[in-house]
Amino acid sequence: MKALNLMKIGMVSDSLAALPLEQMLAQAAALGVSGLEFNTGNWSTAPHVSLSRLLESVGARQDFTGKLAAHGVEITGLNCNGNQLHPVEGKAHDRVVRDTIRLSGLLGLRTVMLMSGLPGGGPGEQTPNWIVSSWPPETGRILDWQWQKQLLPYWRDLIVFAADHGVERLAIELHGNQLVHNVPALLHLRDNLGPAVGANLDPSHLIWMGADPLAAVSRLGSAIYNVHAKDTWLNKPAMALTSRLETGPLDDMAARAWSYITLGYGMDEGWWRQFVYHLRLAGYDGWLSIEHEDVMFACAEGLEKSVSLLKRIIPIAASDFAPQAIG
Repeated sequence: MKALNLMKIGMVSDSLAALPLEQMLAQAAALGVSGLEFNTGNWSTAPHVSLSRLLESVGARQDFTGKLAAHGVEITGLNCNGNQLHPVEGKAHDRVVRDTIRLSGLLGLRTVMLMSGLPGGGPGEQTPNWIVSSWPPETGRILDWQWQKQLLPYWRDLIVFAADHGVERLAIELHGNQLVHNVPALLHLRDNLGPAVGANLDPSHLIWMGADPLAAVSRLGSAIYNVHAKDTWLNKPAMALTSRLETGPLDDMAARAWSYITLGYGMDEGWWRQFVYHLRLAGYDGWLSIEHEDVMFACAEGLEKSVSLLKRIIPIAASDFAPQAIG
């Protein structure tokens, strides 16, 4: 087994979206976060990053990285989550994706976090179409069109574009309402396109969809390029009536079948220990990037509790055990 580095605690910058950049950096450092994954647009207002300014100005990039260094925080990557295959909004989202890739290359970052995208169900549609059943039969034809005519051509081109700008890895978040939302879909895309495609593994989405994040870690192995530390609470009385296919407002936790929640309040600490250990067994030694989306906790408090949990469970020293040579 290869020698592993120690996993480190990071944070998605939108977890403190209400704070200006320098206050956010100071707060992150005070919480014990040593790396930041910056949101750059699309489904984020990107309050801490101006893509256009940073792309245009060497001085702006130096000022940006200098502020991080002054707080003892590093950039773990850029995140441009959105839907670049949306039949109406896709071109605008794609521009953000490509600008994010350009900026990553200029900053010396080799991995970009993003979604796979979700197109409509056929030519001329105005809204995305997420197929989650194999019946009635037209669902198969829709999926085939989405993959063959939309997803694969787009991603073949994007991988070339990324390589031309120094970005080697595109980490897709397995997320609902996206064409690549589970492990088999990610591996199918990777089989078609090669190791430039990997996973931004966020267990919270797999939990609400009914998958097992521990099994996902074991199956994905070296295809895991980034990890989001986010939890999901399953509201069993509500889930018993609605299933996990929940369409209610995100801020009505009491009525929803599932909700994103602070680490340890959905899956217990013992589960998170297993998750970290499975990552270690799979050879992952990258960042655990906390993404706070708990509507019941103040952001700083939720982050503090999440950092505290991770500090208790991740290794803080390199392994030095070796079996004794006896016999």
